[in-house]
Amino acid sequence: MGGQQQVSVRALGIGQPVWLFHSLLADAGSCLLLAQRLRLGYRVLLPDLPGFGGSAPAGPGLDAVADRMATALERETAPAVVFGNGYGSFVALVLALRRPDLVRRLVLAGTGAAFSAQGRAAFRSMAEAAGERGLAAIADMAMRRLFSPEFQERNPAVLAERRARFIETRLGVFRGACEALATLDLRDAVRGLEVPTLVMVGEQDEATPPAMARELASLLPDARLLELPGCAHVAQLQAPDTVFEAMRDFVG
Repeated sequence: MGGQQQVSVRALGIGQPVWLFHSLLADAGSCLLLAQRLRLGYRVLLPDLPGFGGSAPAGPGLDAVADRMATALERETAPAVVFGNGYGSFVALVLALRRPDLVRRLVLAGTGAAFSAQGRAAFRSMAEAAGERGLAAIADMAMRRLFSPEFQERNPAVLAERRARFIETRLGVFRGACEALATLDLRDAVRGLEVPTLVMVGEQDEATPPAMARELASLLPDARLLELPGCAHVAQLQAPDTVFEAMRDFVG
């Protein structure tokens, strides 16, 4: 997809379409283990979200990012199943709110409808620190938000790879996304979303704590909640088999 509307997408497998939206502190590679499992029964689409990897930035705010991804869905395959992790889950949720005709089912991991005051402050603090000292200065903090201490200790190679990918993020895109998340409040809007939704959360998720997922699931008209023991923020990387099985059961 060329020009200013470019969204870089990698496709795997054959079948009904399933999109995988990555988080703010990661890239499309964080969804690859899940994609490899899904590809045996689905057409899996792995995009770089706008402003990441090979995808051109969109305008400021989640609406602009969601609209760019809506165009990508229309050009590829829709309606589709959309999975999102972290930032990608908020993009997916806004996409479904703005264009429910494009989304057959939603799977949201590490998500919510609004952040607490503490969560909003954390995003603003990260954006300020990154602006002053660069992304490398907050990389260790970012990894703590993604992974539990036990996972970091057992998987140093994964941690090093994820840290390197995070540092490659465009600074302006990162700061803009932090501001968008710090002001996010979808609690009223999601009450009218009829798209069937599976809400997942790791029990050790510090970035989007379980209370956020529980609130979102309670507000959505058609939602299931799945809490994942031993997982933190990036469930599809930490427990790909569990996430795959839950998606397969939900999607059909």
